[in-house]
Amino acid sequence: MKVALVTGGNKGIGYAIVRALSKALKDEGVVYLASRDEGRGQEAVTQLKGEGLQNVDFLQLDLLNNDHIDKAQKYLKEKHGGLDILVNNAAIAFKAAAPEPDTVQAPVTIETNVFATLRVCQALFPLLRSHGRVVNVASRGGTSTYSKLSPELQKRFKTVDTEQGVIDLMNEFISAVNAGEQKKRGWSTSNYGTSKLGLIALTRIHGQDIAKDTIRDDILINSCCPGYVDTDMSSHKGTLTIDQGAETPTYLALLPPGSKFQGQFFAEKKVYEY
Repeated sequence: MKVALVTGGNKGIGYAIVRALSKALKDEGVVYLASRDEGRGQEAVTQLKGEGLQNVDFLQLDLLNNDHIDKAQKYLKEKHGGLDILVNNAAIAFKAAAPEPDTVQAPVTIETNVFATLRVCQALFPLLRSHGRVVNVASRGGTSTYSKLSPELQKRFKTVDTEQGVIDLMNEFISAVNAGEQKKRGWSTSNYGTSKLGLIALTRIHGQDIAKDTIRDDILINSCCPGYVDTDMSSHKGTLTIDQGAETPTYLALLPPGSKFQGQFFAEKKVYEY
């Protein structure tokens, strides 16, 4: 039986990914809808079961709560002995009209979208079984941010090859924000875009690292842009439905054995070069 986990699964794209994976796996797998809010998460599971999707279950997981991460890891290990699909979908994006200054928005955005997601990966990657699939839901906002960086920073993002290297880049960005010198130091002014660029870089690094695993075979780690989707995050201005937004993440989560995609960034089910 395959075991899948989708973070931020109680609404929007995450909810649609849970639904798509549930339909694809049927009685050959279980899909955990992970959510920080237990009430909303359980309600979402009830809705999906009402659609006849009985292989969906709830797992409380607040990315910013290390105790939640530890408990999720222990539960999956004891209950299933491993994990086959991990979709890191949970993220935050402040609205354009948000009253918080960048000195607040930047660290919160980076902490959630990069550092907390990294901690989830560090906890759950050891559980991945051969033929496992990891999908990080990123954004073309990350690639457009890349185009606005100084040549030096562009080179560093393209060549960074360790988790610590990405952490250092993200902390440098926060430092630039705190000093009010993003542009002067060669950064973009987009907190969200910078966080997603960091996630894309982490994906590449994790893909390169997992490819060296001598014990497990065919574990693929990729990131993607789901598109401009009608969700709370887009203030419902997106042009795609949540099910359309789930298509590329689900495609990557279900890549068949022997697929060669590793550490890549996708959009519309195709590798997106930047």
